[in-house]
Amino acid sequence: MNFPLLTVTAAVPAVGAILTAAVPAARRTAAKWLALFFSLATLALAVLIAIRFEPGGDRYQLTESRPWIADFGVRYELGVDGIGVVLIGLTALLIPFVIAAGWHDADPLETSSKRWRPTQGFFALILMVEAMVIISFEATDVFLFYIFFEAMLIPMYFLIGGFGDRAHSGSDENAAAQRSYAAVKFLLYNLVGGLIMLAAVIGLYVVAGNFSLQEITAARAAGTLDMATNTERLLFLGFFFAFAVKAPLWPLHTWLPNAMGESTAPVAVLITAVVDKVGTFAMLRFCLGLFPEASKWATPVILVLALISIVYGALVAVGQRDIKRLVAYASISHFGFIILGIFAMTSQGQSGATLYMVNHGLSTAALMLVAGFLISRRGSRLIADYGGVQKVAPVLAGTFLIGGLATLSLPGLAPFVSEFLVLVGTFARYPVIGIIATVGIVLAALYTLVLYQRTMTGPVKEEVRTMPDLRLREVFVVAPLIALLIGLGVYPKVLTDIVNPAVEHTMSDVKQTDPKPEVAVEAKNGEEAK
Repeated sequence: MNFPLLTVTAAVPAVGAILTAAVPAARRTAAKWLALFFSLATLALAVLIAIRFEPGGDRYQLTESRPWIADFGVRYELGVDGIGVVLIGLTALLIPFVIAAGWHDADPLETSSKRWRPTQGFFALILMVEAMVIISFEATDVFLFYIFFEAMLIPMYFLIGGFGDRAHSGSDENAAAQRSYAAVKFLLYNLVGGLIMLAAVIGLYVVAGNFSLQEITAARAAGTLDMATNTERLLFLGFFFAFAVKAPLWPLHTWLPNAMGESTAPVAVLITAVVDKVGTFAMLRFCLGLFPEASKWATPVILVLALISIVYGALVAVGQRDIKRLVAYASISHFGFIILGIFAMTSQGQSGATLYMVNHGLSTAALMLVAGFLISRRGSRLIADYGGVQKVAPVLAGTFLIGGLATLSLPGLAPFVSEFLVLVGTFARYPVIGIIATVGIVLAALYTLVLYQRTMTGPVKEEVRTMPDLRLREVFVVAPLIALLIGLGVYPKVLTDIVNPAVEHTMSDVKQTDPKPEVAVEAKNGEEAK
């Protein structure tokens, strides 16, 4: 019997969550180190998955399949393609940094009238989210995926509502009310999307007779699955709606600024760099894989929504006064690029979208975590409360600048490659949309540089004059992320070699080929050829 590597990779953080939660409240430090240990063990297993994965091999590898709820055709089926491998790697990589960055975020405040939940609960919930996200990237049974797609909402709800940002301008009561509002809004939005998806999941079973992604796609390819056009479109809409809420796509995005604004910086990273990626990943795996014709039918509308997300998110980010909400709206714009690349239906667009998921995770983590370190020092999220930070904390300001430059996709940093591929892939099939989408690049430069100018340059404000620079633990958190942003910007081939074969399979599912360039070139004999 083969070693169940995928199951173990998802089980390790789940076991870590249980053990961390069981640590006595008086031993907070032990709980932190235990959580960090299990996150590093999960990272080691994710690296092993990447090593054992063969990009040129079968579409789904390291597969596991066991009966689960036989009467309803539900199986415990796992498998990874190249897209799943890189996203599991991203998740496993970021969680240790999230834990290290949030080392003191759940420590009790003796001077506060509000008691915070036990420290070990904070880290246990982070590990539980990691376990559920990883198995979502592995699941090839639709019902199994749905269970964990929804279940991850519960620990996220408690992380947002129970361990919110302490840098709040109002009273303790007002801060608690804002956290509660953000958590409930997050939960309700995603629950509504999940309930609609549940109806679509049941409908898929009625049509296909099982929940196996591999069996359904094989039956479609062989022409043995009879799915009426209207039925396919309705099922597609049920799945896509849930994924668009999670992604988040305009106009279903409004929960994200509240959730990120009221969360601690590490939890905000967990939301946008890890959890939200499940939505865009599922569009590639399930929407395009299960409903190829409906995906092409809906493409024009989805591209317009993605374009609105790009421009709207960037425009609103420009006018933000709150650092964390600015990053949240910037993420909405970036998710627009990801969805644009997916539904451009070109190999460059989908490869770029997958790389964008990884690179956005790294760049947002770097920027948000440094922003969190900054906010914890000053006790305010308002941009206007800062100024001249680079003169008193140059390392903090430098890392903040690199994170910001990655966010605006500066050439030489990882997000540039993915954004370039998305735009090239979109322009090849939809040139007008590709041109309009470049507005998002200009606006990204505007909101990023204005943010840096207002917080880091200019006269030193009295409140930041004694601000300490990054501590050793904080440097260890940020430095590897910056190194990866530079390394993948210079040499993205390490990811594209894994991703491209999976993209080819997805393109085959939707029966699409890349448009041929219609550029006149001069032939060797002096004649023009197309």
